[in-house]
Amino acid sequence: MKVIINGKENDKMSVTNKSVKIAVSGKGGVGKTTLASLLCHLYTQDGQHVLAVDADPDANLGTALGFPQELLAKLTPISEERKLIKERTGAEPGSIGAMFSINPYVDDIPDTYVARHNGIKLLRMGSVTLGGAGCACPESTLLRSLLQHMVLERDETVIVDMEAGLEHFGRGTADGVDAFIVVVEPGKRSFETAHAVVKLAKDIGVNRVYAVINKVHPGQIEEIKREMNFIPILGYLPYDPMAVQADLTGQSLFDLSPKCVELAKEIKVHIESLFG
Repeated sequence: MKVIINGKENDKMSVTNKSVKIAVSGKGGVGKTTLASLLCHLYTQDGQHVLAVDADPDANLGTALGFPQELLAKLTPISEERKLIKERTGAEPGSIGAMFSINPYVDDIPDTYVARHNGIKLLRMGSVTLGGAGCACPESTLLRSLLQHMVLERDETVIVDMEAGLEHFGRGTADGVDAFIVVVEPGKRSFETAHAVVKLAKDIGVNRVYAVINKVHPGQIEEIKREMNFIPILGYLPYDPMAVQADLTGQSLFDLSPKCVELAKEIKVHIESLFG
């Protein structure tokens, strides 16, 4: 398949064996979890060791990946692992102003506190705010250290599904991410969210911010390009009734929509072209 990237043809479907770090952001309902799940499956299909990180408080990445519900029911978010938090930080979860370790040991967590299915590891972060304005509490410190470890030190492909914004990332962690992808649906409010994410990215010195447009109907692409001229677009996914069906049945869109899979492959090619 030939894909046009910055005016040049690229006919590779996979251009790297590099362990890729990707963060997927966007407003609820735009399809960011759908994109994150498709990319997880594609990198696993390439033979990569994939760690899927659900950092959205409305955690449903596991369902989108097709994990069995009985498996997900046993997976506790890290922010709720009270014994682990106390063990690693030296303080009780929820304690404000207490003395605790700001560099807790986290290296074993991505191998231990995960669920595994079809070659993908899934880790749920939980709902504690991680940004600079978040609480100075043991659980947020543990999660921040864990995210930094996964992005900067893990020799595996890490795909993070996060809520809108880049509050999860400090400058050091952000430097290790290959692509911040904002998923946008056609509409003014979604375009405005993308504007806000770009501004947040600049505030922490992140320049690798891109968009993927989801739920696109025929004839909308030129107008979308005009509205989104402030951010590079990696690709488009169509409005697909099978996405609704996947959500309804708890199946993976990767298994239900060959069309979306092929378009996600093109987006993956564009991501890999960013590595040079």
